[in-house]
Amino acid sequence: MATDLAEFARAKNVKYFMISYTDLFSGQRAKLVPAQAISDMQKDGAGFAGFATWLDLTPAHPDMLAVPDPDSVIQLPWKPEVAWVAANCIMDDKEVNQAPRNTLKRLIAEAASDGMHVKTGVEAEFFLISPDGKTISDEYDTASKPCYDQQAVMRRYDVIAEICDHMLALGWGAYQNDHEDANGQFEMNWAFDDALATADKHSFFKFMVKSIAEKHGLRATFMPKPFQGLTGNGCHAHISVWDKAGKTNVFADNSMELGLSAKGRNFLGGIMKHASALAAITNPTVNSYKRINAPRTISGATWAPNTVTWTGNNRTHMVRVPGPGRFELRLPDGAANPYLLQAVIIAAGLDGIRSKADPGKRHDIDMYQLGHTVTDAPKLPLNLLDALREFDNDKSLKAALGEEFSSAYLKLKQQEWNSYASHFTQWERDHTLDI
Repeated sequence: MATDLAEFARAKNVKYFMISYTDLFSGQRAKLVPAQAISDMQKDGAGFAGFATWLDLTPAHPDMLAVPDPDSVIQLPWKPEVAWVAANCIMDDKEVNQAPRNTLKRLIAEAASDGMHVKTGVEAEFFLISPDGKTISDEYDTASKPCYDQQAVMRRYDVIAEICDHMLALGWGAYQNDHEDANGQFEMNWAFDDALATADKHSFFKFMVKSIAEKHGLRATFMPKPFQGLTGNGCHAHISVWDKAGKTNVFADNSMELGLSAKGRNFLGGIMKHASALAAITNPTVNSYKRINAPRTISGATWAPNTVTWTGNNRTHMVRVPGPGRFELRLPDGAANPYLLQAVIIAAGLDGIRSKADPGKRHDIDMYQLGHTVTDAPKLPLNLLDALREFDNDKSLKAALGEEFSSAYLKLKQQEWNSYASHFTQWERDHTLDI
């Protein structure tokens, strides 16, 4: 049975609930609801003006109701009198099809109807920076190869350990934390789970990391490329598909190349087939393309792909197969919407399985050194506009994600690109003032 939120509040001494949904631009929107009112909210939802957030709605639309999913409720470990709960968006007694969590739930149901249970994990990288956002927060974090820097991670022990303690208390199966490849950058890992649970955890993780950073007088950013010359924030996704009961990994077959079954290869084939289009979802901002098309960083490698290739256990490609029964998509970045990231992976993979898509030739070279020798693989989009055009031209992927969602997403993202393109920059003055 679903959790009764009023009873949850009484048992856990919760005073307030944050009824939260994520909009098309990954904005986390919430209403703070007293526990005394949560029974009505659990039944009818909290009212929002959808136009006031990044959804393709007008001021004339009726109230959009965010109906909490009680199975997602999380008591805030750092403020236990408050509980966060993910919500599904409803309007006029119908699901808002463009809402990201609704989109993911529909695709999960579609996969389930084909007897497939998608499980995923994410590696959400972030920087701890100064409150004004201009510099990293640790003035001593200056190594040219800072990845796994023991002293640097210990200088931020109070922040990292507090977040990890919370994940352990929540039962997420947190298992490692490290300083990443850029100065000021960190990664924290927890166990993989069902796609919806992973998306909810990913959403909450970003909220938690930002909140704990602020508690310590710092700021956390998941921006794909916040500093020129430093490695950007990735959000690598590990993907496997299990049987309907969720007990047997149908991607695993030790008799096949790299231990990836025929169904796993077809799912991967779907990812490869739609890669340039799905970049509009996995890399959703103007800044995203400063990461995947970056020149060599101070550390010596960007750790991001720019070509649609796959490999074995080799981190220089868009997809790697690190072991039997799963693969890692290294394309997504820190700006990826937690729900749309999972949705587009499932959409592309289902199409791959249904069409028996072949992932194509496996490349095992160092793409950073020898990528120029690969002439049979497409390059990833150079910018957000190119990605949006690829997505718009990918009719089957748009249909899989839903025409209402795809239309809304393209419309708002095109507006975002137009705003960026019309913005006057210092670069223009520096390069054309004296022309």
